[in-house]
Amino acid sequence: MMFKSTKGQSPSLPVSQAMLMGAAPDGGLYVPHDLPRFSVDDFDDPSDLPGVAQTLLTPFFRGDGLLAQLGDICAEVFNFPAPMVRLKNGARALELFHGPTAAFKDFGARFLAACMDRLADDDHPLTVLVATSGDTGGAVGCAFAGAKAAKVIILYPKGRVSPFQELQLTCWPGVTALRVAGDFDDCQAMVKAAFAAPKLKESYGLSSANSINVGRLLPQMVYYAASSIQVFKETGHKANYIIPTGNLGNGMACLWARSCGLPIGDVIFGQNANRALTDYFHAGRYAPAASIATLANAMDVGNPSNFERFMAGLPGLGQGIRAYSIDDQTIAAQIKKDAEQLDHVWCPHSAVAAYGYDILGDDEKALPWVIVATAHAFKFRENVEPLIGHDIAPSPALAAIKDMPALVADIPADLSALAAVLAG
Repeated sequence: MMFKSTKGQSPSLPVSQAMLMGAAPDGGLYVPHDLPRFSVDDFDDPSDLPGVAQTLLTPFFRGDGLLAQLGDICAEVFNFPAPMVRLKNGARALELFHGPTAAFKDFGARFLAACMDRLADDDHPLTVLVATSGDTGGAVGCAFAGAKAAKVIILYPKGRVSPFQELQLTCWPGVTALRVAGDFDDCQAMVKAAFAAPKLKESYGLSSANSINVGRLLPQMVYYAASSIQVFKETGHKANYIIPTGNLGNGMACLWARSCGLPIGDVIFGQNANRALTDYFHAGRYAPAASIATLANAMDVGNPSNFERFMAGLPGLGQGIRAYSIDDQTIAAQIKKDAEQLDHVWCPHSAVAAYGYDILGDDEKALPWVIVATAHAFKFRENVEPLIGHDIAPSPALAAIKDMPALVADIPADLSALAAVLAG
């Protein structure tokens, strides 16, 4: 399978080369020329994530040098669960925070790291740049820590991440963390500018681990495939998803999975006060804006990169989509209410999705709905614990890193500052 640029001005590439490039030379993002089709019967056991992953991803790697290693990669990456739990209100919660950094981005980051570590060598070193609004950088740092041939530079906005998120961004051996005087969009713009500078890209072998990299989105399709098949086998109905989203990477993975024929019905995107997608799906007008700081900080994105992929013209993507936006007061109220009524504690991002279920009509609630829970609440305990009235215990993975030392450098939001770090 070949992958093309959304801008259409760069040559198509196989998946390995598209992953190494990160973004296309013309500034576009890579998307598959077409999407394979599957049926439920193509998958033996939806609880076998490595097996689902290998079946689902094989067509995307067909003809690529990594195909022979795909089974090993899937077994290495998908070695923790993505369980669905039934809530007292009838909804299902898809828990994507059982990986080493307790966020859904562990799936994509670990897959990308496993692929890149097999592609890089002493003659072809890689420098992976990642801009993060909170969780991506921690997952990427953890995934690449100890990588043989690829090094990682993380850019994150000063004062815009939680204390535990900041620890996860700055504690990984061999990973360079840069605290940027700006917001996430500034960090993302610096990464894009570095890719657009041919001398920097060639000299340092730049690649990306943000969701602009197609190697992040492909593995995120796996938990939508697995969970939708499970729901379909249990109920005979397609699974409908409520997804909290900022940069639209997780949402695009779900839409791609649906377009591949998986039993997925409607998709609702929940946003915080950064409402570019909500305005588009309500009024058909896309108007990116400066990002707004919120409780759900990993979604503080004013100009979602993956909207370009949404507009790339792959068939069926735009059907059955809704979106909404809520403010911090509503997020806080949702966390408090569901802790009391459901005995379930959300992180602020997952609470955005939980609100979307509450506002469904009774007829819709009769169908199977899946709330996508993207992170463990402990990572945001400073905000969540006062709302629920008790302490939150860390997951074993989070407890293992909470006392690790941190190392970070402060830089301005300027490409020359990033170039100086690369040269250093």
